[in-house]
Amino acid sequence: MGITDEKERMERIFGMFKNKDKKERKKGPKKIPKLVKNIQAYKPPFINFGGDEKVISHTQLSIFNQCRFRWGLQYRDKKKIFDPSINLIFGIAMHEALQKYLEVYYNESITAADKLDLNGMFKGKLVELYAKDLKKNKGIHYSSPDELHEFYTDGVAILDWFKKKKKKYFAKRGWFLVGCEIPVDYQVLPNVSYRGHLDVVMYHEPTNTIEIIDLKTSTKSWGKWQKSDQTKLAQLILYKKFFSELFNFPIDNINVKFLILKRKLYENIDYVQNRVQEFTPASGKVKIKKSWEMLERFAQAAFDEHGNFKDTKYKKEISDNNCKFCPYKDEDELCSKGNSVKNPFDIY
Repeated sequence: MGITDEKERMERIFGMFKNKDKKERKKGPKKIPKLVKNIQAYKPPFINFGGDEKVISHTQLSIFNQCRFRWGLQYRDKKKIFDPSINLIFGIAMHEALQKYLEVYYNESITAADKLDLNGMFKGKLVELYAKDLKKNKGIHYSSPDELHEFYTDGVAILDWFKKKKKKYFAKRGWFLVGCEIPVDYQVLPNVSYRGHLDVVMYHEPTNTIEIIDLKTSTKSWGKWQKSDQTKLAQLILYKKFFSELFNFPIDNINVKFLILKRKLYENIDYVQNRVQEFTPASGKVKIKKSWEMLERFAQAAFDEHGNFKDTKYKKEISDNNCKFCPYKDEDELCSKGNSVKNPFDIY
């Protein structure tokens, strides 16, 4: 065999492998499991907000457990005060940017996800939300250019770090993104439903496992206090119960975890710090039972058997921590701290 013939033979062999590689790279998207499709198609029941139906949320539960008087003013008496927050709009903008990234990451490709202008999306949403708040706040600024810039650069640091370390938190082999902001609706009492949205829901087909992830923005890492806050943890634990019952999925096959997105890192630390902290709360039968009882106590204290608001005179939970961030702290006509109700016949 001559040199020319050998060269042609090697080119044909090489070409076969090259074509094979191309075919493998051109494989279509993974077949979506029926379970994932069914969950994605779920629509929560219609709520007639003008009727007798009431909707409660984890925010309401948190406020009620913190100060029942504030909850009564805000939700029962409809004395809501607009209380804009840079932390709130930062959290919303960060959620939307990361959720968009995950949608492209799982539904298209890693390359397509990495090409997204996440920083631009994040900045655009931050500016949009601040402009809306400014209009609602009658043109009164609640932040400064320096503070907005600081929050923006913090957000960019989180997004850049996440893109580099994504595989540590979101594997692809065997995993499907069920969706972001998956709605759940669960009846607690007649005419009283709990409604929430699950930040990120994943499905691992090989083990038939669901993972519910809640994204939390925080100035720094969660410490002992946050990790032991039963009201905070109850959110994910209740989502686990509701998801299992809504979609008839084995509760023992559902895992939950928080991903804490840290704006700031500790200074003068020798070891490498992560911008994302994982925390998996205990969510077994005992914790589920206690979280459900917490929600039931709230609902039964706030509403009667027909779902109507009770006219209970709630006690003011006066403390430096509660009052510092309360929207009624400067509204003496609505909440005079010296007039705390202490009626022994009131449940709360």
